[in-house]
Amino acid sequence: MEKLFVIKIGGNVIDDKETLHSFLSAFSSLEEKKILVHGGGKIATKIGDSLGIQSKYNNGRRITDDDTLDLVTMVYGGLVNKKIVAQLQSLNCNAIGLTGADANIIPAKKRPVKDVDYGWVGDIEKSKIESIKLKMFLDNKIIPVFAPLTHDMQGNILNTNADTIASSLAVALSADYDVRLIYCFEKKGVLEDVNNNNSVITNIDRKKWAELLEDGRLFDGILPKLENAFGAIDEGVKEVLIGNANDLFNNTGDKTTGTLITA
Repeated sequence: MEKLFVIKIGGNVIDDKETLHSFLSAFSSLEEKKILVHGGGKIATKIGDSLGIQSKYNNGRRITDDDTLDLVTMVYGGLVNKKIVAQLQSLNCNAIGLTGADANIIPAKKRPVKDVDYGWVGDIEKSKIESIKLKMFLDNKIIPVFAPLTHDMQGNILNTNADTIASSLAVALSADYDVRLIYCFEKKGVLEDVNNNNSVITNIDRKKWAELLEDGRLFDGILPKLENAFGAIDEGVKEVLIGNANDLFNNTGDKTTGTLITA
C-alpha cells in the first residue's frame, strides 16, 4: 500500500511565524502523499476581541454562537488557511485550501444539546467523508490543506475540532493507503512529566494510557489527541504519532522521536 501522511498542526505552531515557516518547509519537502489539517490558534480570539465578539469556552472547547461562527469562518477558512496555502505555494508545494463544505468532502451534524449548548459545532459522520475526491487531489499531486470547518448539508458551516478532522480523514483513507496520522504541536510528544519536555514516552499502548489517566499525569491538551489516536487505530489507521512540529522529518521516518501508537 502507498504511504500517506495526515498531519495536523496546532494553534501554537500557527501563532509563531518562524516555527510555522520551518514546519511548512519540512512539510513541502515530504515526497510521500500528504494532507495537512490546521487549527486556528489565538488569531480568532484576538480578532474577535477587536470586533467585540467575546470568546466563550466550556472545558477548553469554544462555544460557537452566530457571531462566533462568522468569526471562525473568516479566520480559519480565510485568513489562516490561505496564508498557509500561499506559503506552501512559495515552497513549490501545490496546495489547495479546503473546508469540509468544499466538494462535500466532510459532512457533519450539529452537535445535539446535552448539558451544554455548543452552538454551531459539528460532529463528523465518518462514513460520509468523500475519500474518492481526496484521492483525486492526491493522485494529481495537489495537497489538501483543511481548515477546522465542516458543514451540515443544510447550508450551515460548523466549527469542528481539528484533531477530530485529522483523525476522521485518516480513518476514511486507511482502506486505500498505509496511513500515519501525525499530531504536531509544541511538545516533543506525550510526556511522563509534564514539566520535563525530554520525558517523552516513545510508545503507548492501551495499558500505558490507562495508567497515565489513573495517575493524572496527562495535561488537558493531550487528552483529545490520545482519544483521537486510539479511536483512529481502532478504525484501521496503522500508526499515530504525537510529536514536535520541528521534528517532522524524524517523525515521518522509521526512527521517530515523538510518541508512536500502533495497532
